[in-house]
Amino acid sequence: MNPAMDFTQTPPGMLALDNMLYLAKLHQDTYIRIVLENSSREDKHECPFGRCAIELTRMLCDLLQVGELPNEGCNDFHPMFFTHERAWEEFFCVCIQLLNKTWKEMRATAEDFNKVMTVVREQITRALAMKPPSLEQLRVKLRSLSYSEILRLRQSERMSQDDFQSPPIIELRERIQPEILELIKQQRLNRLCEGSCFRKLGNRRRQEKFWFCRLSLNHKVLHYGDLDESPQGEVAFELLTDKIPVSDMKAVLTGKDCPHMKEKSALKQNKEVLELAFSILYDPDEALNFVAPNKYEYCIWTDGLSALLGKELGSDLTRSDLDTLMSMEMKLRLLDLENITIPEAPPPVPKEPSTYNFTYNYG
Repeated sequence: MNPAMDFTQTPPGMLALDNMLYLAKLHQDTYIRIVLENSSREDKHECPFGRCAIELTRMLCDLLQVGELPNEGCNDFHPMFFTHERAWEEFFCVCIQLLNKTWKEMRATAEDFNKVMTVVREQITRALAMKPPSLEQLRVKLRSLSYSEILRLRQSERMSQDDFQSPPIIELRERIQPEILELIKQQRLNRLCEGSCFRKLGNRRRQEKFWFCRLSLNHKVLHYGDLDESPQGEVAFELLTDKIPVSDMKAVLTGKDCPHMKEKSALKQNKEVLELAFSILYDPDEALNFVAPNKYEYCIWTDGLSALLGKELGSDLTRSDLDTLMSMEMKLRLLDLENITIPEAPPPVPKEPSTYNFTYNYG
């Protein structure tokens, strides 16, 4: 075969040879490293430099529409090409190093050539979509888009795509979601049973006062009472002198709708307090007012109280927990377990070692 014939097809034509010469002359260390790396690999894992350079140049021409007529409707702009006099050649040099790195990460052989080029095309396309302002920034973004990261992104996007497009996946999500919501609801109610400490709002601020509120274990009564200081752990029901039957609860109000936010104009103007305020309305026309110590406790209590009233859980924490748990459960349900035997009983716990005087040598 005549190697010169490899440069007759356009694109890339002689442009591929120009790129290789530029790399060998102006980035000699990089060129030598790539050649030496491949010469030291097994024959079947050797990355064919010439073929890779030609195909890479053809790919870059296709991605950047090199050789095509200008398109007035195209608004794709890459500022990095205006940061260097030989930006095209430098771009090639960055990409050929990426190709060599990806070939090594995939432990590719000559038969995997097209597969490697597909991955490299995806890496470059994703990096260009971020519009890096310089070639160095491009290099950084490509470094983060390793082969394992591309696989992770593909799986994530495939899951996301399946969620919206595949009827069996949608049906599975609809079947799982009530179970997950019930799990979240039980967690919220369990936290209310443990109880929380709240600061007592008042005009006098010489000494900070606290009060504690917790739900009875049968979920029928809310117990609360004043404390002299912030407690360490749970507070016994016997110490909480006041109570509200859950059956008497009418509604849960939040933010500026709360009675104590309307009464105290100074608190109403405090955005942080406003975002953590909530109230329980109960018979006969009474209100129990709260200001949560943080956003997490606010979400836990508003969710738990909504659950007691038979309403939907609508906090940001619920949405986050639902997304996380749904994603985990979907991945578990969709695991490929064909020809894998799942034991009916867990494996036995091994005996404790006779002595703990040992270390593991990581060297």
